[in-house]
Amino acid sequence: MISDAIEDEEKWLAEGIAGIQHNAFYMHRALDSNNLREALKYSAQLLSELRTSRLSPHKYYDLYMRAFDELRRLEMFFKDEDKHGCSVVDLYELVQHAGNILPRLYLLCTVGSVYIKSKEAPAKDVLKDLVEMCRGVQHPLRGLFLRSYLAQVSRDKLPDIGSEYEGDGDTVNDAVEFVLQNFAEMNKLWVRMQHQGPIMVKDKLEKERNELRDLVGKNLHVLSQIEGVDLEMYKDTVLPRVLEQVVNCKDELAQYYLMDCIIQVFPDEYHLQTLEILLGACPQLQPTVDVKTVLSQLMERLSNYAASSPEVLPEFLHVEAFTKLSSAIGKVIAAQVDMPIVGAITLYVSLLTFTLRVHPDRLDYVDQVLGACVKKLSGKAKLEDSKATKQVVALLSAPLEKYSDIVTALTLSNYPRVMDHLDNGTNKIMAMVIIQSIMKNNTRVSTAEKVEVLFELIKGLIKDLDGTPMHELDEEDFKEEQNSVARLIHMLYNDDPEEMLKIICTVRKHIMTGGSTRLPFTVPPLVFSALQLVRRLQGQDGDVAGEEDPATPKKIFQLLNQTIESLSSVPSPELALRLYLQCAEAANDCDVEPVAYEFFTQAFVLYEEEVADSKAQVTAIHLIIGTLQKMNVFGVENRDTLTHKATGYSAKLLKKPDQCRAVYACSHLFWVDDQDGIKDGERVLLCLKRSLRIANAAQQMANVTRGSSGPVTLFVEILNKYLYFFEKGNPQVTSAAIQGLVELIRTEMQNDTRTTDPASDAFFASTLRYIEFQKQKGGAMGEKYDPIK
Repeated sequence: MISDAIEDEEKWLAEGIAGIQHNAFYMHRALDSNNLREALKYSAQLLSELRTSRLSPHKYYDLYMRAFDELRRLEMFFKDEDKHGCSVVDLYELVQHAGNILPRLYLLCTVGSVYIKSKEAPAKDVLKDLVEMCRGVQHPLRGLFLRSYLAQVSRDKLPDIGSEYEGDGDTVNDAVEFVLQNFAEMNKLWVRMQHQGPIMVKDKLEKERNELRDLVGKNLHVLSQIEGVDLEMYKDTVLPRVLEQVVNCKDELAQYYLMDCIIQVFPDEYHLQTLEILLGACPQLQPTVDVKTVLSQLMERLSNYAASSPEVLPEFLHVEAFTKLSSAIGKVIAAQVDMPIVGAITLYVSLLTFTLRVHPDRLDYVDQVLGACVKKLSGKAKLEDSKATKQVVALLSAPLEKYSDIVTALTLSNYPRVMDHLDNGTNKIMAMVIIQSIMKNNTRVSTAEKVEVLFELIKGLIKDLDGTPMHELDEEDFKEEQNSVARLIHMLYNDDPEEMLKIICTVRKHIMTGGSTRLPFTVPPLVFSALQLVRRLQGQDGDVAGEEDPATPKKIFQLLNQTIESLSSVPSPELALRLYLQCAEAANDCDVEPVAYEFFTQAFVLYEEEVADSKAQVTAIHLIIGTLQKMNVFGVENRDTLTHKATGYSAKLLKKPDQCRAVYACSHLFWVDDQDGIKDGERVLLCLKRSLRIANAAQQMANVTRGSSGPVTLFVEILNKYLYFFEKGNPQVTSAAIQGLVELIRTEMQNDTRTTDPASDAFFASTLRYIEFQKQKGGAMGEKYDPIK
C-alpha cells in the first residue's frame, strides 16, 4: 500500500515537471520574440502546476524549484523594459489579471521585485502590497512556498541601513515590519498544517511539517541579518513580536523550533540583554514542548560567550543572569507538572554548568543549584530511572571537574543531600569518582570537619546501606572499592598534631561501622596514619600545657589498641597480630616500655588462641622474633619473659623443619649488634644446638617414614648461622664446632639412603667456598677461619 502511494506520487511529480517543461518551452519562445502577453500566458500556465495538492512537501519542493528557475529567467526579461515595451508600473498592473490566484501572485512577486529595483515607487509600499496580497492563498503548503518565494526575491531589496533602498520615507522599520508580517503569516500556515488530514496519519503529517520548518525559520535569519536591527529595536520590537507568535500559536513543534531558532540566529549579546523577556515566554509554552533543551542551548551559548570574551563577565552580573535563569527554570518546572524528573534534573545540570563557567567563584550559586535539585527530589524514593540517575551523577561530577579540588566541593552544604537520593549502586560509583578526584589531584583533606563531610559522601563504600545484601557484591569490585578507601585515608593530613588526632578519631568513628568484611581493608591504613603521628610526637609522654585534649603518644596508643582489637572479632587474627607488632615497634621508638610490652602480650594471646593454621603460625612466629630482636626498650625481666615465650612457641611448631628454622632464628634474640645490645653467647649456642637436634630428628623421621634420608638443607642453614655468630665474635661458637658440623654434613651427604637434592648440594658447596674465601683473604678474619678444614 505504501509502495503504491510512492509510485503515485512519483507519477504526479513527473506529470507536474512535464507540464512545467512544456509551458517553459513556449514561454522561452515568446520571450525570445519579445511577445510579452504570450510569455505571461505560458508562465501562468507553468505556475498552475504548483496548484497541486497531491504531493508531499518533499516532492512539492522539487516541483517548486523547477518553477523557481523559470521565474528567474522571466524576472531577467522583466528588467529589460526595452524588450517588452511596457513600463514596470503597467507590468505590475498587467500581471494581476492572471486567471488563477496562485500564478497571479507568483508573477506579482516577480514583477514586484523588479518594481522595487526600479525605484519608481517606495520599497515599503510595494513590500506592504505584496505581503498583503499573498493572503489570497490560504492553502498551507502552497501558501508557505509562495511566501518563501516572496522572502527570497525581496531579501536584497529591503530598506536597511546603508541599503540603496533606504531614504525617501523608507526606513529599517519598514523592512522589519515586512519580514515580521511575512513570518507571522507563514507561521500561521505552518501551524494549520497539523489539522490538514485524519488523526490516523498524524505522525506522517508531523514529519512532513518538520520538513518545512526551515521555510519559516529563514524569516528570523533574515531579521538577524538586517543591519538596522540594533539591540534597542530587537528588545522593543523584534523579540516581543516574534515571541507573541511563538506563544499564541500553541503548537508544540512550532514553539520548540522557533525558540531554538531565536537562540541560534540572534547575537549572544542580545540574548544577555533581553534574558528576562526571552525567559518569560518559556513557562507559557505548551507542556509537551522540550523546554529543557531550549534552555540548555541558551545557557550553553551564554556560557560560551562568557568564555570567549572574559571582559563581558561584569555584564552577566549586572543583568543578574544567574538569578533570572534560576527563576525561569523554577517557573518552567512548576508550570509543567508532568515534566519527568529527568527533565528537571537536566535543567539543573545545564544551570550548574553555566554557573561553573560564568561564575566559578560564586560557590553560593553552585550550592543554590544543588539545593533546588534537592527540593525537587525531596519526598521521592531513591531514583530508579537510569537516565535521571545519570544526570544526577553529571550534576555531582561537575564541581569536581571544575575545581579539581574536593575540598571546595566539601564546602557545599547541599552536595551530600543530593547524593542521598542516589540508589546504593550509583552512590558507590559517585563515591569512587570523589576518591579518584582526590587521588588524581593529590588533594590533602586537612580538617576533621571536612573529613566528616567527605566520609558522609562516601558512606556507600564505608558501610552497608539499607537494602544492599553483601552476597550480591562482586568480590573484585568490593576489593577495589575498599582499597580505594584505604588509599584515601593516607590523603588525610594536617601538620597540627591536635587536628590530625581529630581527623584520625573521625575516620575511626566511620570505618568502625563497616562490618567484618571491610575492617581488614580500612583498619591498617588508619593504624599506620596514627603511627606516623606517634613518631612526630616522640618524646611527648605527658600532657601538653594549655591543651584540654592534647595529642600524646600514650593517648594514640590507647586508641590503636582499641582499634586493632576490633579485628579480633572479624576474625582476622594474623592481620591484628602484625599491627600489634607494628605498634610495639613504635612504642619502642617512643621509649614506652609498658605500652610495648602490652602490645607484645596481645600479639602472643592472638598467636595462642586464634592462629591455628600451621603456615600462618610459622609466618607469625618469625614476625614476632624479627620485631622482638629490634626492641631495646625492655628491661631484663620483660625481655626474658618475651624471649622465653618466643623460643617456646618456636619449638612447638607442627613440622620439624619449621621448628628448626624458628629455633635458630631465636638465636638472634640473644645477640644484638647494637652498641648497647644484648650479647649472650651461651644462649645463642643453646638455640643453635637445639635447632641441630631438631634437624637431626627430622632426618631420622624421614628415614623411618620414606626409607631414605632427607636433604641436608637444614644442616647447611644451621652451619651458616654458626658462621654468622663466629664472625660476630661469639666466643661460644668455635672453629671446632664449625669443623664438626662440616664433617657431619659431609657424612650425611655420603649416606647411601640419602635422597639427592641438587639445590642443597649447591648450597653446601657455596658455603664451603665462602669459608675458603675468608681463609684466603687473610687478616684477623682469615686467622679465625684458618683452623677450619
